[in-house]
Amino acid sequence: MRAALIDYGSGNIASAAKALSRAAQETNGHEIVVTADPEVVRKSERIILPGVGAFADCMRGLGAVPGMIEALTQSVIQDGKPILGICVGMQLMATAGREFGNHKGLGWIGGEVLPLLPSDPILKIPHMGWNEIEPVQNHPLFAGLEPNANAYFVHGFEMKPQNVAHLLATTSYGGAVTAAIGRDNIVGTQFHPEKSQGVGLKILGNFLSWKP
Repeated sequence: MRAALIDYGSGNIASAAKALSRAAQETNGHEIVVTADPEVVRKSERIILPGVGAFADCMRGLGAVPGMIEALTQSVIQDGKPILGICVGMQLMATAGREFGNHKGLGWIGGEVLPLLPSDPILKIPHMGWNEIEPVQNHPLFAGLEPNANAYFVHGFEMKPQNVAHLLATTSYGGAVTAAIGRDNIVGTQFHPEKSQGVGLKILGNFLSWKP
């Protein structure tokens, strides 16, 4: 079994690969492959799409890899392979991003990526640090987590799904903020599991074991 970690010039590739490899060792022994090859993506059983920085830059970077968006769409939408988006990798799954203009996303989950607007003006943007994951659905991604589990966030924008059923978890930062989204074989986290120590490893292990 192979999980493809997409390398398109954006994301904490080294730390994500290390965390995924450790999680794989503790679960079902998936081979973690860092790749920019669409054919490797098509032949993998699972996919992880990371992302850091601005929405438009990440979307351009993904589109600059010949055939990658097509391979991802085929694998995820047509073949139903499990995919985990991390941070901006999750945001790219939306219909559109509103960061420095209007930019088309992958459109896998209806919704927009909008600026964080905390109710308390003292709270700084970007939101950076440890915050509690507050599941709103009983999803396998959170199986076995202790109550009040915390994860590491770094972001100034959040994804707002159109369908409330696609919201899996929130966190509190001057109001409820999207922490995880998903539908069918697709999940994404706004936080960085690869930087979230034991909680992050548990979530990565849950993804690698997940059977949608």
